[in-house]
Amino acid sequence: MKNLNKKLKTIVWRAKSIVATRYYGNPAKKLKIVGVTGTNGKTTTATLLYRIATKLGHKSGLVSTVENIVVEEVRPATHTTPDSFSLHKLFNDMADRGCEYVFMEVSSHALDQGRTAGINFIGGIFTNLTQDHLDYHENFENYFRAKKKFFRMLPTGSFALSNTDNEYGHRMLEEIAAKKFSYGFKGSEDFHGEIKKLKFDGLDLTFNGENIKSKLLGKFNAYNLLAVWSSCKLLGFDMNKVNAILEDIEPPTGRFQHLASPSGVLVIVDYAHTPDALENVLKTIGESFAGSKIISVFGCGGDRDPMKRKIMGHIGATLSDIAIFTSDNPRSEDPEKIIDQMKTDLSTEEFKKVKTIPNRRQAILESVKLAQKGDIILCAGKGHEDYQEIKGVKHHFNDMEEYQKAFGIV
Repeated sequence: MKNLNKKLKTIVWRAKSIVATRYYGNPAKKLKIVGVTGTNGKTTTATLLYRIATKLGHKSGLVSTVENIVVEEVRPATHTTPDSFSLHKLFNDMADRGCEYVFMEVSSHALDQGRTAGINFIGGIFTNLTQDHLDYHENFENYFRAKKKFFRMLPTGSFALSNTDNEYGHRMLEEIAAKKFSYGFKGSEDFHGEIKKLKFDGLDLTFNGENIKSKLLGKFNAYNLLAVWSSCKLLGFDMNKVNAILEDIEPPTGRFQHLASPSGVLVIVDYAHTPDALENVLKTIGESFAGSKIISVFGCGGDRDPMKRKIMGHIGATLSDIAIFTSDNPRSEDPEKIIDQMKTDLSTEEFKKVKTIPNRRQAILESVKLAQKGDIILCAGKGHEDYQEIKGVKHHFNDMEEYQKAFGIV
C-alpha cells in the first residue's frame, strides 16, 4: 500500500510539472540553470555560486533550502526544491527580472517525484552521498537512483561535475549525455585540490595548482569550495576575480556559523542533521581546536529516517566530551522516544558522556552552564531554521538567538 500511494503521488507530481511548464511557457529555457544534488553541501555550493555570479555582475537567482533569491530580493523557502508550480513561477519571475544564471539545489524527493521535469540545466554538480531520507527511499540504492536521475536528465552540451572521492562519484558519471568532469583531493581528477592549512581562521588550498584562501572552515568546506571553483571554471568566469571573491566570501546562515561569548566560549551552530554531516563537523572542530573540550547539543527529527538515530547518537557521544541529546523537530513523535533510539548503540563509556534533556531550550542552557573558557559548543541539526515543529505546530526557535540570550549578548 505504501509503494502504491508513493507511485500515485509521483504521477500527480509529474502531471503538475507538465501543466506548470505549459502554463508558464517554460521560462527555464531563458535561464542558464545549474543544479546541485547530493546529501551534504548543496546549500553552501549553490549559495556561493550565486554570490560569486552576482559579484561578477551577472543578474542571478538562487533556489535553496535556506532562501530563494531573485536578483538580490530574498524570498522565504519552504522546501529544498519547490513544487512544480512554485518553481516555474520563480523561474518566470527570474526571467522577467533579467536573470542570466540560476543556481538551485535539487533534492532526491524532487527528482523522484518529477518536480524538475522539463528544466534544461546547463550543468549539474554532485557533492556526496551518505545516509539520509531512507524513510522515503527505503534503501540506499533507491536513494542513489533518485540522485542519478538528475545526471541522466542533463542534456548533451551541459556539464556534469562529480566528487569522485565519494564512492558514488564515478557511478554518477556513467551512461550520461553531459560532458563529464571530476573533482576531489585524492589525485587524477580533472579538478584536483590540496589542503595546505586547515585552521580556525580559514583554509589555505590549491586548486589545480592555484592558491586559494577562504574564511570557511573545515575539510568538508574544502570540498564545497572546490566544487564551486570548478563550476566557475566550467562556466567560463574570470578566475582571477573568482579567487579574490572566494577569499572574502562568508558561509550561508547556519552553516558552521559561530559566536564568541564574553566568557571565552565558542559556539558553533550548524545544520548537520545526517550522520556524515555531524561526523564532519565534529571532526573539523576536533582538528581546529585540539585540546579544547567539545560539548555537543543535537537531536534527530521526528517522522524522518529512524535508522540514522542510533548512528548519530554514537557519533555524537564518540566525538564529544559531553553530548547533550535533545529534541530537533519532533513533529508527531515523542522526543523522549527519539532520544531513547539515539542511545541504543552506545558503549558503557559513551553512555557516561551523554546527558538527556528533551527540551531544546533547556539543553542549550545546560551546555552554557557546563562550558568554561576555551570550550567549544556545537549546536547541530537546525542551523538556519527559526522554528521547532511540535505536534503539527511550528514554534519560533532559533539556536543562535538562544545562545545570544543565554550569554547576555542581546
